[in-house]
Amino acid sequence: MERNNSSTQTDFVEVTLEEGTSGFIKVHKVVPPPYKSSFQKFFAKLKEILFPDDPFRQFKGEPLQRKLILGAQYLFPVLQWAPTYNLKLFKSDLISGLTIASLAIPQGISYAKLANVPPILGLYSSFVPPLVYVVLGSSMDLAVGPVSIASLVLGSMISEEVSPTAQPDLFLQVALTSTFFAGIFQSALGILRLGFIIDFLSKAILIGFMGGSAVIVGLQQLKGLLGITHFTSKMALVPVMSSVFNNIDEWSWQTIVMAICFLLFLLGARHVSIKKPELFWVSAGAPLVSVIISTAVSFAIKAQRHGISVIGKLPEGVNPPSADKLLFRGDHLALAIKTGLITGILSLTEGIAVGRTFATMRNYKVDGNKEMMAIGFMNVVGSTTSCYVTTGSFSRSAINHNAGARTAMSNVVMSVTVLVTLLFLMPLFQYTPNVILGAIIISAVIGLIDIPSACLIWKIDKFDFVVMLAAFFGVIFISVQVGLAVSVALSVLRILLQITRPKIVMLGNIPATNIYRNLHHYKEAIRVPGFLILRIKAPINFANITYLNERIYRWVEEEQATIKENVCLQFLILDMSAVSTIDTSGVSLFKDLKNALTMKGVSIVLVNPLAEVIDKLQKSDDANDFIRAEYLFLTVGEAVASLSSTMKSQTPTVQDARWDIPL
Repeated sequence: MERNNSSTQTDFVEVTLEEGTSGFIKVHKVVPPPYKSSFQKFFAKLKEILFPDDPFRQFKGEPLQRKLILGAQYLFPVLQWAPTYNLKLFKSDLISGLTIASLAIPQGISYAKLANVPPILGLYSSFVPPLVYVVLGSSMDLAVGPVSIASLVLGSMISEEVSPTAQPDLFLQVALTSTFFAGIFQSALGILRLGFIIDFLSKAILIGFMGGSAVIVGLQQLKGLLGITHFTSKMALVPVMSSVFNNIDEWSWQTIVMAICFLLFLLGARHVSIKKPELFWVSAGAPLVSVIISTAVSFAIKAQRHGISVIGKLPEGVNPPSADKLLFRGDHLALAIKTGLITGILSLTEGIAVGRTFATMRNYKVDGNKEMMAIGFMNVVGSTTSCYVTTGSFSRSAINHNAGARTAMSNVVMSVTVLVTLLFLMPLFQYTPNVILGAIIISAVIGLIDIPSACLIWKIDKFDFVVMLAAFFGVIFISVQVGLAVSVALSVLRILLQITRPKIVMLGNIPATNIYRNLHHYKEAIRVPGFLILRIKAPINFANITYLNERIYRWVEEEQATIKENVCLQFLILDMSAVSTIDTSGVSLFKDLKNALTMKGVSIVLVNPLAEVIDKLQKSDDANDFIRAEYLFLTVGEAVASLSSTMKSQTPTVQDARWDIPL
């Protein structure tokens, strides 16, 4: 073997080809990474964790005045589009704002009843939070207000300890306090740039959770659709159905007839808009039309005399301050914090997912951390102005997008419309039947049951499908919190299994090439005599070193027990291309393997260790014991080509084993 030391850090190794001729192959050196201090490494890693999008790059090279303008625009996205706002844009936002207001008003009242808070809070929550979001939010399509999932979770969690009927004032205080803590938590995630926490709610979890929640929300509306007076406050399937059939004597046929009629009308309008998206206004206006018609019918026939319950009188005027209702001490503080954390995560996940979906469709970017701060601040402000948890609604955002919204100004139009309703139109809702609110909720949550996505998950990943079912059935049969917790636990378990049981594959050579691939994937790949070539596809850390040690050692024993062509195993080549990091315990793995395999006459060869890995390995190998330069290579092909020459000089019988090595 001849070597040529040059400044390019390469060697040329002579190899013998199958035809008996000789040739040279270039072997590149593996070099350590450039020196960085511990502080530089820590700062670089922290920056990558907290600022993967590098928001500060826009400030580089800019004068101070420009930096101040960019900083203000970063903190208040409204400053990015407000200076160029014109009448043409306003016309589009006016139409879309009025359209979503026609949906937001009846939905707001309905979702407030779902959360077991006074119906007027649903309108309050559609007035103040959108104004806050316009200033701080980065989405052009997101329509802000109460949503079904957060309303359900808020109402069900608080109802476990506080009765909304026996203790309405305390229930409202806990709900407002939960909203405050939800906002604090959401804002903190945005400010500290810890949004990756919500990534633990995978798509499979969300599909199962939202589907299960939709079923429970729909079943809860049977109270209003059937006219039942005494109904369970529990959210699980069995108690709800037991309550339905144990109170058959309370069923009101008048209420049932009205429920069926308007439910068919709402579902029909939704079907029309799905089939013909240009008719989006049909489903958008259907809830308000239902409220108007049902209220008129209720007033004309004196509905209460026929057993049809109505909303009753709602207070007029804008949001009253509620800062004095927040609880920061007492027995229910823990309940408020727990409820705030869960509803905060759910509403944040829904809001960001909806915002990013429509941003992708319109080819603009939504900053997740800005959205967290915007949603968080609007909930903090909302908690002091008689609002409960709000976020971006998928149904209203879809209508807002289809109606042609150009900027977040559509939220202002919606908010002003709600304000007019609060000031002048509240007496009109006095005779609105409760059954209509239930029908509106059912027609809205049906869209949360995503069967096509569930089928796709089954086709792609069976474990994800199990996670989805765990969320779905957990919500239906136990509770919202348990269903969510079980599905998240399964997802975390999967991550732990992937960490503790990393994937290792055996590589073989593709004949007549210098390419090495998985032997169990590529049928044409063949083993190289005298070499065991493995690729580790995960970081090496304390959680998986025992498994890696045992699995690699077993592979070595199996390889030695199967001697082919009279060539014994001499080299264990570990392809480290996919090992992104290693810890102190991981370093000990190589020491243990080296000691164990040396006794078997097998040398360890490392291929393409990444910067952090080679740096730590070299620092731990002061005696130059197991990280030797002649056993470090850039590619598997170079390692085999270089070490095969050594094998020929050590093992005469190796001359009988030949394979093609391209130059």
